[in-house]
Amino acid sequence: MALNKYRASRKITFNSWTVYLIVIVLVIAIPLLSIFFGLFKGPGQAWGHIQKNLLPDYVANSLVLVLGTGLLTTLLGVSTAWFVSTCDFTGRKFFEWALILPLAIPSYIIAYTYAGIFDYAGPVQIIFRQWFPDEVFAFDIMNIYGVIILLSFVLYPYVFATVRASFINQSRSMIESGRILGSTPWQVFYKLALPLARPAIFAGVSLVVMEVLNDYGAVKYFGVPTFTTGIFRAWFSLEDIQSAIFLSALLMGFVLFLLGLEQIQRGQRKYEQISNSFRAPARFQLKGIKRIATFIICLIPLLFGFIIPVLQLGFWANKTFEEVLGQEFWQMIVNSFSVAAVAAFLCVLVALILVYAVKLTRSYFSDVAARVANMGYAIPGAVIAVGVMIPILALDRYLTNFLERVTGNSTGLIISGTLLILIFAYLVRFLVVAFNPAEEGFKKIGWQLTEAGRTLGFSPFRCLVKINVPLMKAALVSGALLVFVDVLKELPLTLILRPFNFHTLATRAFELASDEMVAESANAALIIVLTGIIPIIILSKLISGNSFYESIAD
Repeated sequence: MALNKYRASRKITFNSWTVYLIVIVLVIAIPLLSIFFGLFKGPGQAWGHIQKNLLPDYVANSLVLVLGTGLLTTLLGVSTAWFVSTCDFTGRKFFEWALILPLAIPSYIIAYTYAGIFDYAGPVQIIFRQWFPDEVFAFDIMNIYGVIILLSFVLYPYVFATVRASFINQSRSMIESGRILGSTPWQVFYKLALPLARPAIFAGVSLVVMEVLNDYGAVKYFGVPTFTTGIFRAWFSLEDIQSAIFLSALLMGFVLFLLGLEQIQRGQRKYEQISNSFRAPARFQLKGIKRIATFIICLIPLLFGFIIPVLQLGFWANKTFEEVLGQEFWQMIVNSFSVAAVAAFLCVLVALILVYAVKLTRSYFSDVAARVANMGYAIPGAVIAVGVMIPILALDRYLTNFLERVTGNSTGLIISGTLLILIFAYLVRFLVVAFNPAEEGFKKIGWQLTEAGRTLGFSPFRCLVKINVPLMKAALVSGALLVFVDVLKELPLTLILRPFNFHTLATRAFELASDEMVAESANAALIIVLTGIIPIIILSKLISGNSFYESIAD
């Protein structure tokens, strides 16, 4: 791994781009700052009840979900990544990209899909009653263990993607040295490849942890109380904003603690490829029962994480589309796609400015500022929603009082409950999704062209518009697509901040499923899933290069 040509200096150079950088960071940090300062007001009236009766369950369930899902996704992701990266077996090329497909299914969709499959009127129990009429079938997945299994089937691709990139980039000479010394394929995997892939494993599991702690739909539908459901309960049911703030702060501390554990454990150890003579690892030739077993191991997560849910959703949609499709449904599609498109454009624009400002300033301050601006993805959507609403409500009260004094009429809330606030919250949460492709785009085109433009008298802005943007269109479009799909799937943040009577495909699908209209919700869910397949193609192409692994692992 080559060292950066330009090292960040400790000196801060103040110019217009430094100002842009500071403004972006301060704006993105508003949710965190509002929660931090909100803690000084003290807990709300309901905090004593929450702390005594509810908080222990929130902590225990969240911890069990994180540990259980983390372990299961590691098992599924690492094993499948090793097989498709280093072994030759039937269907390997298909699994290379197909094993990422479960990422297209949001957790709340797979939750109510399998709840419907195992319901009394679902296909599993119907078939069982037909085959065994005298037996009673009772298989309850509506518990925390069911949530762990289902979340693992849709989140393991995070581990699979990062670890597969690591296995691909491991030097062939190291693998061959281990085999020459008499090591079996298992020993090569366990003693050599797995330790080298440790940063990638942690990177993937970290993304899984963030998604688990962000989840609201699956845990709510299955009746598992967690921090996220607790924030919703404190905000809407107990109407106690301060308790919601305290729960948000605890959840943020929980996230930062988990992410900090690896940094402490890793210490100063480095995981880098220092050889310049890289060759792709030779594949292990599997035969007989090993070949069949490997195919089955790779098929299981794809089958339960994507194929079965999509087939079931398609069956329900085929039964209900005539009564569901109408003006309201098409309006939901317009709402969802338009909001996602605006959020994607804004995220790409801000990410482009942020990356360019960091490149121009080249200081430790700019590096730290970029990391702060990109923390949104580690913050659960419910926490961001709370952090956004607190200052907006305060601003609204000030504006209302001011206008009432001036006009003598009460105007009501002006900013709260508008699409502007919702899109801003999307920017905070998904900026990093656009930032990484933009950063990789700059790495590919290099900095020499920009310096050449500056030598010819171009301003930094003109260099950006005339030189960099045209050359990195593919990276920017990739980032926009990734943000678009993430916004389309986002549930907790949208539920809290959406305008009154404004429905998206995600919120409508969840509401219908919560009202026991699972078959009717399949139409909206299927559109979300099919749209989510688009960035999967992009992701599978990015995995083949070092850029994807490095951007995620950092």
